[in-house]
Amino acid sequence: MNGYGVSPGLACAPLVRMTPPVITDPDETPGQNVGHEVQRVRQALGEVAEQLSAAASGGGGAILEAGAAMASDPGLVQATARHIGEGVPTAHSLSLAVDGYISQLEALGGYMAERAVDLRDVRNRAVALLLDVPMPGIPRPGHPFILVAEDLSPADTVGLADSEAVGLLTERGGPTSHTAILARSLGLPAMVGCAEAAALPNGTPVILDGRAGTVEAHPSSERQQQVLQQARSRQQPCTHGPGRTADKHAIALLTNIGMPGDASRAAQADNEGVGLFRTEFLFLDRREPPAIDEQIHAYTQVFTAFKGRAVTVRTLDAGSDKPLLFLRLPPEDNPALGVRGLRTSTVVPGILETQLKALVAAQQRTGVEMKVMAPMVSTAQEAAQFGDLARSCGVQTVGIMIEVPSAALLAHDLLQHVDFASIGTNDLAQYTLAADRTALALAHLLDPWQPALLTLIAEVGREAAALGRPVGVCGEAAADPLLAPVLAGLGVSSLSMATAAVAPVRDALAQFTLQQCRDLAASALYAGEPHTARATAQRMSEAFVAEASERQEA
Repeated sequence: MNGYGVSPGLACAPLVRMTPPVITDPDETPGQNVGHEVQRVRQALGEVAEQLSAAASGGGGAILEAGAAMASDPGLVQATARHIGEGVPTAHSLSLAVDGYISQLEALGGYMAERAVDLRDVRNRAVALLLDVPMPGIPRPGHPFILVAEDLSPADTVGLADSEAVGLLTERGGPTSHTAILARSLGLPAMVGCAEAAALPNGTPVILDGRAGTVEAHPSSERQQQVLQQARSRQQPCTHGPGRTADKHAIALLTNIGMPGDASRAAQADNEGVGLFRTEFLFLDRREPPAIDEQIHAYTQVFTAFKGRAVTVRTLDAGSDKPLLFLRLPPEDNPALGVRGLRTSTVVPGILETQLKALVAAQQRTGVEMKVMAPMVSTAQEAAQFGDLARSCGVQTVGIMIEVPSAALLAHDLLQHVDFASIGTNDLAQYTLAADRTALALAHLLDPWQPALLTLIAEVGREAAALGRPVGVCGEAAADPLLAPVLAGLGVSSLSMATAAVAPVRDALAQFTLQQCRDLAASALYAGEPHTARATAQRMSEAFVAEASERQEA
């Protein structure tokens, strides 16, 4: 069976399905006292909000805070109260109210449509409380298992951390879904978008390959043992410390974070700092701009955790699939091609300058090595303007994101105005291949092995080298151990990824010389098709490793 591999790794275990949510009964006897029933709903939603907030502080971050905010929205109680007043049973009234909100979110598309899974989770939890039945969630079978579900809410995915789940398989979802993001952060092999998984009964033994995006059902006992052995060997890192090729060429290995809680965990891992601090996740559900003191406090928490290492900050990447309510941007017919990233500063003056001043203040408090980059830079003029503004606010190391083809094609001109660049492969693929990154049907076009994408990365690498500027990759491509040496061969000097991916990428880089990385890159560039590029790189990598092993034995 095939789907989208979103978190690399091998897992071999029986499938166990998620505990399904309760389906409310419209024919249930309604409560007699409308006011009392509305208060029950208010209490249930309040308890759900507290649960999600507690989970967020324990590691779920902004995603769970968003769910808590939804549960606390008084509009949800009001909508439920209207149905209760019409004689509809209480639990079913809540379901109807939530379904109305879900329809609105799905009609908006993009990021807002993805929030529907958060709202369904709020409904399922609150309904369970109203009906006094077990809360839907992660099963506890008492043995290692691969969790299979139609889809997962963020709260469910966070609950995997203390379960015996060794892998994750969903029938729905795409490469940018919450399930994908959180599975990578937990280091769980995961595959999403596999509709065929619905046909697999509980207890089916399977092998899940989170890199290839495949599931093998009913493997032989010999095959299971082989995979379990491979999985154990992959879990033990062979190298430690800074990223290096076999001939000691430095490739900095960094981590991606979005919340202060992410920072405290990532800082304990073996990495060289932060390559992407997504600051907008601190403010996703704010209706008013965060005050400068609040921003300074949040940034100080992150910088303190990484003192002694570099932290690369991305300024607010708002708009399109990440709307920030306090920006009050006007509706757009095509938001992915509209006001987003750096462009928001032209519509809402002052937000960017306040953020830059807050970042500088936090740096001064902590002494951390801070780098600041702007998202969605498209022209040399934008690069120059951002560089001037950032330096006027006290930022010492200024960079830009390369996320659109114009920035990649004119990298030489843009890089003359800044100190470094970081390539966001997710967006660069989206705009290069004209494929919406939230559209599951187009996920094959967003393959990081697409020759057009690799060609643009190579162009940026060449121009950065000519100007003596470092250039990194902070998209999901950086987390692929097979692709990492290719990126190094294309001139990339740093890779930033989910913390759990750092060790396998470091091990992969250490197997090849810089020249071998360049040979791998050349083969991928001229392969013609993504699957051919991947297969060619795999064969060449295995040949290089075999040659090195023979030399050692000799």
